[in-house]
Amino acid sequence: MRAPGDLVLGELSATAAAWPAGEADHVDGVPARLVAAPSTTDEAAAVMRIAAQHGLAVVPRGTGTKLTWGRPPERADLVLDTRRMDRIVEHRAGDLVVHVQAGARLGAAQEHLAPAGQRLGISPVLTPGAGPGTAGGVIATAATGPLRLSHGAVRDLLIGITLVRADGTVAKAGGKVVKNVAGYDLGKLLTGSWGTLGLVTEAVFRLHPLPRAARWVVVGVASAADTHDKVQRVVHSQVVASALELDRPAGDPAALAVLVEGIPEGVDGRVRTLVDLLGGDATAADEPPAWWCHAPWAAGEVALRLTHEIAGLPRLLDAVDDTARRCGLRAAVRGSAGVGVLHAGIPADPGAVPAFVARLRELSPSWSGDVVVLDAPPRVKTALDVWGPVRGLTLMRRVKDQFDPARLMAPGRFAGGI
Repeated sequence: MRAPGDLVLGELSATAAAWPAGEADHVDGVPARLVAAPSTTDEAAAVMRIAAQHGLAVVPRGTGTKLTWGRPPERADLVLDTRRMDRIVEHRAGDLVVHVQAGARLGAAQEHLAPAGQRLGISPVLTPGAGPGTAGGVIATAATGPLRLSHGAVRDLLIGITLVRADGTVAKAGGKVVKNVAGYDLGKLLTGSWGTLGLVTEAVFRLHPLPRAARWVVVGVASAADTHDKVQRVVHSQVVASALELDRPAGDPAALAVLVEGIPEGVDGRVRTLVDLLGGDATAADEPPAWWCHAPWAAGEVALRLTHEIAGLPRLLDAVDDTARRCGLRAAVRGSAGVGVLHAGIPADPGAVPAFVARLRELSPSWSGDVVVLDAPPRVKTALDVWGPVRGLTLMRRVKDQFDPARLMAPGRFAGGI
């Protein structure tokens, strides 16, 4: 007689590619039992129905670049790998819309769109040794980067979505034209849900024209106050920057970099205006600085996301510096100061990190933001509430109960144990 696991594997294999999980399939240290890799929404729905029938906890996975972010799931019976769902389903260039499967890699999608003079305005921050990930991954984690200033967040670009619920039911919302906003709230709800509400299998995004020219203006900043002053100059100017990024390496000089895009003549004029506006050592370049779009942490360090109101930027930066000194840590900060989303990297000192995080959270009301530990080695993560205080947690739990009453989708991975 076959073991129950063999029986489930047999059922899964009859609907999609499936195999026993190995050590490489563990989810943030939690062992997985099985892996299934559907290639279509119908196959994914069949896999989810089998998982629900057997009470299997499901953790969606794309390229796995952010699979250790957040809390470890309570269990990971089945890893649902989306990488075989990698098609560009439809590109409607005239409508500035692209329809992709969830496993489509962002890099491949951009290459497909470029000949039509278009792009998807998502530029996720790259973690050490990893690429930009998949369409489903950026929806699940709401991961954005420099282009958020000009193109908006992931949820602003998502106009249609296909979801498979925990019981295998397929739900669709939105459409394939920018004017169609029916069901758009479902897309917003799923963006940043970390795979805890269901499996995204397809998505429709609105696109932007690919600019003919791009240049960067880089200027040094001497202090938190100087940083804030220069950020304010840029965001309140007529330059219309595409991106505004801050780099504050631990112990090294800090800098702001501004991306200006458009037609060559217009870009050149705006760059000259920007250099004059920022003054000092501001210089223009045809290539981004080496740190552009890269996370500020090294492999094995603690990764944090720090959000803030634009006016609260100097208070946040001063608090990071002061708290790092108090805790004996070196903190590198980098990110989109123009939209209030920064990232930080600190050494993984089990004795100092909890105190660093606790003090920043205590001070965070002064800059109206949150402090989230995205990733950390297990010895550090176990001593932390990685999500911290979360507004609207009661409502979030009600939504979880509606979408996944049996708690089968990545249980415990999100805030409040959702």
